[in-house]
Amino acid sequence: MQTILGISGSVGSGLAAALKARNIPVRGVGRKPSKGDWESVQGDLTNPTDVMSAVDGSEVVYLIAGLKYDVRVWKHEWPLIMENVLEACLASGSKLVFLDNVYALGKVKGPITENLPNKPVSEKGKVRAQIADKLMEFTQKHGLKACIARAADFYGPNCGTSVLNSTVFERQAAGKTAFWMGDPGKIHTFTYVPDIGPALATLGNDDRADGKIWHVPTSHELWTGNDWVKASAERFGVPAKSQATGKFILRTMGLFNRLFYEMVEMNYQFENDYIFDSTLTEKTFGLKPTSNTDGLEASVAFYK
Repeated sequence: MQTILGISGSVGSGLAAALKARNIPVRGVGRKPSKGDWESVQGDLTNPTDVMSAVDGSEVVYLIAGLKYDVRVWKHEWPLIMENVLEACLASGSKLVFLDNVYALGKVKGPITENLPNKPVSEKGKVRAQIADKLMEFTQKHGLKACIARAADFYGPNCGTSVLNSTVFERQAAGKTAFWMGDPGKIHTFTYVPDIGPALATLGNDDRADGKIWHVPTSHELWTGNDWVKASAERFGVPAKSQATGKFILRTMGLFNRLFYEMVEMNYQFENDYIFDSTLTEKTFGLKPTSNTDGLEASVAFYK
C-alpha cells in the first residue's frame, strides 16, 4: 500500500495511475472524499491523529497537498502538516516523497539545479525552506527514508491552479487578451503536470532517490513569455496579444483580490530568467519530459 496525501489536487490522479500501473494498491487522502481507482480516506493533515491513521500501513507516502495561496495560511499550516507527516512516517516505517517547488531558492542566476542552497527572498520561500530543512533533518537524525521532488510552475490539461493556464490559456480560449506576470521577454520554463505523477512513482520506488533532492522532468526548451503566448495563440486561432502585469499593477489588483496581492512577492520569478533543470533526474532514472509543443497541444485541446 502506498498513500497519497492531497489526492484531489492536479497531480493526485496522475500519481495514482502511475502507481496502479506498477500494480501498487493506492490510498488517497483528502479533506473531502475523493472518487477514483484508490481507497478514499478523508482526513485533515493539520490533525496528527488523522495523519497517523492515514499513513498507517503505508510502504511509501507522497505529500503532494496544496494549501490556499495565502502566506498567512502557509505560515500556520505547513509546519504543522510537515511535522505530522514526518512523525507518522517515522512511526509507520514509511518512506516519504515530498513534492516541493523552488521558492526556497530565491533569485537564481542561470539554471535552477538540485545542488543550490536555500536563499529565500519571499515569505513563502522562507516557509518552504523551513519545511524542506525539517524533512532533511529527519533523514539525518532519525533515519527516515525520504526525498524531495521539486517541480517548476505547473501547466497542462485540467490544471486550474496553474498561472500559465489561468493567465494565458483560459483567457485566449475565451477570446481575451492574455496576461503575463513580469517581463514577457524573460525565459520561463514550466513543468507539464502529466509528467509529475510517473516521476514521483519512480522516486518512491527506487532506493537511489533516498535522502536527496530531485527535479521532476521538465522540458529544456528555453521559451520566453512571448513564446508561450504566441505558440498558444496560434493554436487557439487568436491574435498573440498580451498585457504585462508588473508589481505596480499586481499591487493595485491586490487591493481587490487577495490572490494578486500574494503574487507580488513572487513576481521576481517572472522578472528574471527562470530555467528549471531536470538533467540529473532524467539521466539517473531514464525519464524524459514532454516537449512544450506536445504539452501545449494537449492543453489547448482540453480547453477546446
